[in-house]
Amino acid sequence: MSVPETKPTVLVLTALALEYAAVRAYVEEREERVHPNGTRVETGRLPDSPWRVAISELGVGAERAAALATRLIEWLKPQAVFFVGVAGSLKKDVGIGDVVVGTDVYEIHGGKQTDEGFKVRPKALPGSHALEQAARSAARDLADVVVHFAPVATGDVVLADAESAIARHLESHYNDAAAIEMEGSGAARAAHFSGQLDALVIRGISDRANADKAAADAGGSQQLAAAQAAAVTMAVLHKHRPRDGGSADSEEGPRGRPAGHGGEHIDFRGGVFLGPVIGKQVGGQQA
Repeated sequence: MSVPETKPTVLVLTALALEYAAVRAYVEEREERVHPNGTRVETGRLPDSPWRVAISELGVGAERAAALATRLIEWLKPQAVFFVGVAGSLKKDVGIGDVVVGTDVYEIHGGKQTDEGFKVRPKALPGSHALEQAARSAARDLADVVVHFAPVATGDVVLADAESAIARHLESHYNDAAAIEMEGSGAARAAHFSGQLDALVIRGISDRANADKAAADAGGSQQLAAAQAAAVTMAVLHKHRPRDGGSADSEEGPRGRPAGHGGEHIDFRGGVFLGPVIGKQVGGQQA
């Protein structure tokens, strides 16, 4: 009897419809699924990859992202979670259309207000090492996009004034962040609390977080940035391997079996097995 093909799941989260559309364009044979509480995903096949991709448009904000990502992680049991979309640049050398892969995600509003001023209490979550390494490998093969590896700042704010108090706050306390967005820390925290789950924030730059933001958006920069972020994400997934998938050049196969042993074999060497053995006759002996 043949066993139906199953593929491990990766969950790709977005905030906006245009971000969702950019990711959706890569996913084939899509099917919509609805969680009992109403949250919707589309699942489908990523061609030439070992992954089944589930995509969801969550809306804006880190708290919302954290709550809904937690729900979807518990439901779908993915091996990896991405938050993919657009962001504002915080660095002169990170231009519109570039992509920032979040080596860390900063929650920028944590702190304590005292009579001596605001005392920052930084919170940061690192991106998955395995996914970051896959992204670095993928970036070397991408000719049409500039990819930066740097921290990403998450704040409950749309930054459109480079001279504002929040811009000065970022420069003073999070000055290695290359981009600012609104949901990454929520998704990263949901992945962190779920256990050993790979997570990565990938953001395309749609503006420079200054007074020119509206003009950049009107010129189509968000669509460009979303498309670039989606392209990088898919390139990462073509590099990254499932945890139980093994690879041709690894020393061990799936679930730690020695390379060369197929998926239908179980290695009992050095152990005792109490139970029936089913096999085939080879030379008068049970094989």
